[in-house]
Amino acid sequence: MFEQLPGLPADPILGLMLAYREDNNPNKVDLGVGVYRDESGATPILKAVLNAQQQHINSETTKSYIGPPGEPEFNHLMRELIFGRGHSVLQSNRVSSAQTPGGCGALRVGAELINRAKPNATIWVSDPTWANHVPLLGDAGLKIKTYPYFDPVTSSLREQEMMDTLAKIPAGDLVLLHGCCHNPCGVDLAESHWQNIAALANQQGFTPFIDMAYQGLSTGVDADALGVRLMADAVPELVVASSCSKNFGLYRDRVGAIAVISENDKQAEILSSQLMNVIRGIYSMPPNHGGAIVKTILADETLTSEWLNELGEMRDRINGMRDAMSSRLADRTGNERFNFIRDQRGMFSFLGIDKNQIAALQKSAGIYIVDSSRINVAGINSKNIDYVCDAIAEVI
Repeated sequence: MFEQLPGLPADPILGLMLAYREDNNPNKVDLGVGVYRDESGATPILKAVLNAQQQHINSETTKSYIGPPGEPEFNHLMRELIFGRGHSVLQSNRVSSAQTPGGCGALRVGAELINRAKPNATIWVSDPTWANHVPLLGDAGLKIKTYPYFDPVTSSLREQEMMDTLAKIPAGDLVLLHGCCHNPCGVDLAESHWQNIAALANQQGFTPFIDMAYQGLSTGVDADALGVRLMADAVPELVVASSCSKNFGLYRDRVGAIAVISENDKQAEILSSQLMNVIRGIYSMPPNHGGAIVKTILADETLTSEWLNELGEMRDRINGMRDAMSSRLADRTGNERFNFIRDQRGMFSFLGIDKNQIAALQKSAGIYIVDSSRINVAGINSKNIDYVCDAIAEVI
């Protein structure tokens, strides 16, 4: 049976990771892999996470299953984190939610639920979008189409083209939006864009599906949820996939949440039963450890304050590196070509250099960037920023 399966090419980012590990250049820099790194180049365990983890270990009394929806208090606290305490959709019991294995788990559960409600539904994703959106959504049976988003010439939003396309999306389709810190381009929607898209959703009858993988890494936890909360106020149905990998640094613990808004509380109750049934048929129960850590942090004012401070430091470091990189590249090139890096948000930006220049960076300087020219700004620090900027200026 299995001998009929063809070999598949390696994931480009995983291949880049391997090449980086085997490179003997002592000055090598990895700007490809999408994880947060601190000033030392490490992906740290947050102090709030360490403290919450110890509390959990000291209080844990069983390793029994936690059930398909996950831990009830985790779900309650995540709904408040996503929508804000006292939001009307929470007060009216219109939200069905569940703990999932990471943001990927949330995306896949959402896609399976959609396919159950409307087989072969069409979901529109931004051009470009995170590469893994396509298999996570498409392999569940959804049809994938794209809407204009990023202009590589100006490194900005294709606003009019995006709105023109969204204004033609038919009823029953879905539109995938990045809540903040767009991956891979770093160009985010402004409040006015969210308002206009909400109006179009009601006008056309499409359902927004928001992927919020980086809440807190742009401007702040509440500010970064503006689009989600505005949309929740405006539309009858909404799907939100949330990840705790980046903002809590829980990459390997795989914890996230799926939240779905229904038109009313009765429909939400029905949808909850469907959501649990979908989960039961995929992975049955989520892992507990990561969710327990998040729950412990969000349930404790001291730990929450500690987490928010650490998250602020991460955010400030990324934004500081954006500013520094823009300035130093301007100094070295004599132009403002890379000023967009300062204006964008989150960990990612497209440098806008070609594949030959990317290959030259890797060969001559040991600087690793994916072929699209997407860089992880968090891979830049005070020790390597001059080296990286010198190398970029050299290849262009």
